Amino acid sequence: MHLSQRQLFLQHVAQTSLAPMMLEIDHAEGIYLTDTSGKKYIDFISGISVSNVGHRHPQVLKAIQEQLDRYMHLIVYGEFVQSPQVNLATRLAAVLPGDIDSVYFVNSGAEAVEGAIKLARRATGRKKIFSFKNAYHGSTTGALSLMSSEYFTDAFKPLLPEVYHLNPGDYRGLECIDETTAAVVVEIIRGEAGAEEVEGEFLKALKQRCEETGTFFIADEIQTGFGRTGKLFACEHHGIIPDIITMAKGMGGGMPIGAFAAKKEVMQTLTAEPVLGHITTFGGHPVSCAAALASLEVILAIPLEEKVAKFEGIIRQKLQHPLLQKITGKGLLLSGVLGSEAINFKFIANCIKNGIITDWFLFASDRFRMAPPLTITEEELNRSIYLLIKALDETAAELNH
Repeated sequence: MHLSQRQLFLQHVAQTSLAPMMLEIDHAEGIYLTDTSGKKYIDFISGISVSNVGHRHPQVLKAIQEQLDRYMHLIVYGEFVQSPQVNLATRLAAVLPGDIDSVYFVNSGAEAVEGAIKLARRATGRKKIFSFKNAYHGSTTGALSLMSSEYFTDAFKPLLPEVYHLNPGDYRGLECIDETTAAVVVEIIRGEAGAEEVEGEFLKALKQRCEETGTFFIADEIQTGFGRTGKLFACEHHGIIPDIITMAKGMGGGMPIGAFAAKKEVMQTLTAEPVLGHITTFGGHPVSCAAALASLEVILAIPLEEKVAKFEGIIRQKLQHPLLQKITGKGLLLSGVLGSEAINFKFIANCIKNGIITDWFLFASDRFRMAPPLTITEEELNRSIYLLIKALDETAAELNH
């Protein structure tokens, strides 16, 4: 019996939920995904904030092809001088906040967080780590330890010891950060909490407390980085210079890559006692680095602050409906609050039926995600809003039936 791709997917590809979306995509271009039947979908979530320059951007494709003609993997990270790594690291050093000038390339956001935790503990000689409730930093064991949700963590305990969780906005809680604390890991906008911004004055107080106690401020920019909020990195909105910054998702133009970055003297602590304090085989893959540099140049050529602020304003102004309670977030990392998981899931299904992709948030299942490619045009944005309102109308009709 000949099995379909959908049947083979369910049988042989490890599943992450009991109800995958099951879209079978044939090709993608710009903001659009096209399935095997020829139906087009607007990718209004950029593959979860990955395709910041859209799908198959020509400059990214050109860089990939040119690198493929030279070489792919050569040796484990950090041994050979590889131009794609050197050129990307040099370009990043020029645009990263403050005096951050050393970049360690990995394959994903969770790996970047793992590396940042190790670096903070190694550089400070301390063990205690703080993160924030309802923040998401990845699902490897170390990154998972930063998550406050017992639903997602209980099955995998014991996790890392000496990890504690703070509430955003709890100024008194900052007193828990002391001279035994290695680092505080913070999302400037908590993505999976429903694109909830952490208040700027609290972030500044947190940074000050870190400086007073010699604690590393780790900015998790995995979802907010590479232009998604209107600055290259979200911490720049508040004038905060982190000690370590993590990045991935929108970094590679669709290719797998992540990184953690810090000042050179901090990063050097991973090179001795022990040697190979952090090591990766495929981190900084030359093809991914070439794609990431091309993607970065595309993003830097966009008038980010002007365009992203304008398009956020269009969404907030035009996306109005009785079912929609409010819109949270910043730039083109937004969430629409519908008030209940049941309503939201009906709405998401109607969106997909109508040809626009959105989804929910891990810690805010009553909200839907809006994070289109930064390359989206105003005409495409207006079309997207029309489809969202259409889905809201259909959802309202179902609820009133």
